[in-house]
Amino acid sequence: MPDPLPTHAGPFALGTFASGASGEEVFPGLVTGDRVRDLSDLVPSVRALVEDWGDWLPRLGDLARSSDGTWHELAALRVLTPVEPGQILQSGANYRKHVVDLVAAEKESVHGATPEEARADAESMMDERARNGVPYVFLGSPRAISGPYDDIVLPALGEQHDWELELALVIGKSGKNIPAEEAMEYIAGYTISNDLTTRDRLYRPDLKAIGTDWFTAKNADTFLPTGPFLVPAAFVGDPGDLRITLRHNGVVRQDESTKDMIFDIPKLIAYVSTTTTLRPGDLLLTGSPAGNGAHWGVFLKPGDVVESEITGLGHQRNTVRSGQ
Repeated sequence: MPDPLPTHAGPFALGTFASGASGEEVFPGLVTGDRVRDLSDLVPSVRALVEDWGDWLPRLGDLARSSDGTWHELAALRVLTPVEPGQILQSGANYRKHVVDLVAAEKESVHGATPEEARADAESMMDERARNGVPYVFLGSPRAISGPYDDIVLPALGEQHDWELELALVIGKSGKNIPAEEAMEYIAGYTISNDLTTRDRLYRPDLKAIGTDWFTAKNADTFLPTGPFLVPAAFVGDPGDLRITLRHNGVVRQDESTKDMIFDIPKLIAYVSTTTTLRPGDLLLTGSPAGNGAHWGVFLKPGDVVESEITGLGHQRNTVRSGQ
């Protein structure tokens, strides 16, 4: 457990924890300050709690104020990913500055545009996309999820292992074809996810007509550190104005507001729900801002330390090691 302890907005948050000498006793917990109330006497998991979110949310405040039940010191527990997800829906190319940087660089290198021309063209494209386009979303594997303080294990294949810190939301009730103006009602809470990518395994030279290989590039074991907590939406404030910050070996690499999203959270929820029915426990990642490793020309190596935080949601700290 890193020092200081992770903090969160609001009077309480939820998480999944392990106790015991070998960490074999896993339980859902209600976090208040530096203490955790074991909820396993009431509910088997945070996922089960989220599936009945409308009934549980009012009860959690009472439990947080009560001394009843079994309580642990947070510092004595291993913090796991807060909720076992159903679907993992991941938004790509959803931060304006990040995408403008990518498009402008291509226009300069491929099309010979001046930096000023390239950036103006890229910004015009993003304005048009925001007005008339739709989000870009793909599925991730739940097997890639790891805890907020677990090691990131680099796969044997590939060398350009990259970070992508993202605000993630947890769905709290079922819905299909959800109107954007009603979308926020479907959110139970928020957490942090770092959607890692092996860049040099993203494109398939043997299948150029198909292009990207999201499965291989993004779904290695431990490639989605998530947590530490599920913070109820009511405590987070405006999710469209949170600070996303990532440090790589102490150097700030990503530092952006969620204001920079091209498609905001209601539009993302409305879009994905036209294709799939959203259910409690589904995890929706909202995209990553500028500042990934590809931008800096720096990628993850064994021994590196990645520290991540989003306003009101706590922080992550992951050490990188080789899986070879």
